[in-house]
Amino acid sequence: MKKLLLSLALVCFGVSAYAQAPEKSVNQYGQEVESLPVDATVQDGILVFQNKEANYKMWFDVRVQADAAVFFGAPGYADKIGNGMSIRRARFAVKAQLGKNWAGELDTDWTSGVPEIKDAFVAFNGVKGLEIKAGNFKENFSIQRNTTSRYLVFMERPMVTSLAPSRHLGLNVKYSRKHFWLSAGVFGPALKDSEAMGFMQDYNKDYGMNEGLSYTGKFVVRPINNEDASLHIGAAFSVRQPKTTEFKIKDFEELIEEDEDIMAALDEGKFNELDVIGGAMDSRNSTDINRKKYVNSGDLIGLDYETAWTVELAGHYKGLRYEAAYLSRTAHMNEAVNEVVYGDEGFKRFTGDGWYVQASYLLFGGKQAYDAGGAKYTRTTSGRNWGDLELAARFQTMDLNDAKFDANGDFLSGITGGKANMYELGLNYYPHKNIKIVLNYSYIDQDKYANGKGGDKGKFYVGYDKNGEPTKKSSAVVGKGGVDYHMLAMRFQVAF
Repeated sequence: MKKLLLSLALVCFGVSAYAQAPEKSVNQYGQEVESLPVDATVQDGILVFQNKEANYKMWFDVRVQADAAVFFGAPGYADKIGNGMSIRRARFAVKAQLGKNWAGELDTDWTSGVPEIKDAFVAFNGVKGLEIKAGNFKENFSIQRNTTSRYLVFMERPMVTSLAPSRHLGLNVKYSRKHFWLSAGVFGPALKDSEAMGFMQDYNKDYGMNEGLSYTGKFVVRPINNEDASLHIGAAFSVRQPKTTEFKIKDFEELIEEDEDIMAALDEGKFNELDVIGGAMDSRNSTDINRKKYVNSGDLIGLDYETAWTVELAGHYKGLRYEAAYLSRTAHMNEAVNEVVYGDEGFKRFTGDGWYVQASYLLFGGKQAYDAGGAKYTRTTSGRNWGDLELAARFQTMDLNDAKFDANGDFLSGITGGKANMYELGLNYYPHKNIKIVLNYSYIDQDKYANGKGGDKGKFYVGYDKNGEPTKKSSAVVGKGGVDYHMLAMRFQVAF
């Protein structure tokens, strides 16, 4: 009997080994290739194809976020804010591990009806803890920016993360160990849509412009890093040249032609026309449905380069998760252009900054989770068969007023892009590992300088003037001014 069982086991083992052995076949180009079978499995709702012996794995990453929001309580002088619904994200990605050493990903977004490239990269990960990545992907800078949208605590990231770099073409090296994590990379333009690609190609063809490079580094220490608890302390710094995918040169061509002082300075050879190109800092402050960017520096003309830095503290203990960060970005200006454009009110640099603090707690025994390899937080685990509820609170502020004011708070010199504070509450329901329902309430408190353009070139009404008429000029506002309002928003998310 023992001999019979042993013989059957050997036969089964031989059949299994034979089934997994590579077979020779011919591909569509007539070349002989090795063919391996793959197993199809569903891992927490995600379809995965893999062959473990060959270290091959391919899976899809699909995400849909359907949002709705209503706005109320704005002052009578304010521009109307339209309620609405939208598909915030409609993502489709293919990801693969190709043997022991290599991985790749193509991630697209279909929200606008036209595909946009998000992530598109190849990565070497054959050494434990080491990853070398090339392509289009997020720079490792802000923990909020690097946290995937499917695992955000609130519907939107804090306003100040608009100052943090996001996806760009580049090369990055990352090294992760249990108690520390570091990353360094060099990046070029943002490859996000056909318009950005058109800018980049036209500026290269018509002006011979470089696309602009950035250098970004980040370091994280993790004195606590286990399943039940984590403590993340990080800092990042970036030096950034203007990107040809991130400004519209035609806007500045019109500015040059309309400004006699700039034309005269060009004729005198004080600078060339490409030195006049600039940038801007801005942010939406509630949801993607409200398209108004009240906090906006306006055009920063004569941008030379930028620096950005951040410090962050985050952690979790079982069902509790907390996070706080400060971010700052400085535009360093071309002094020759600056003197002509801004005259006596000129400035050598402009700084926008802000910070946030947030916390959330799973109410029914669920657990938070820290992704050590990515130095960020990932999917929660529910505490009940029916799911879990997560209660969250956040305060955030963003300040684009880099200016001097008198004792009464009236503007003297500099740039006023506005300041906004937000007070937020959130409730997340996880009925299924692949489903998330989000409810957010926000109160937005903004100053009179948050008029959508900076200075007195406002796009939005921010108060009443001395005659009792609505005005977009911050200097003409009598009293506090500013567009303060409430928001109630909801999201239905599926990820599979």
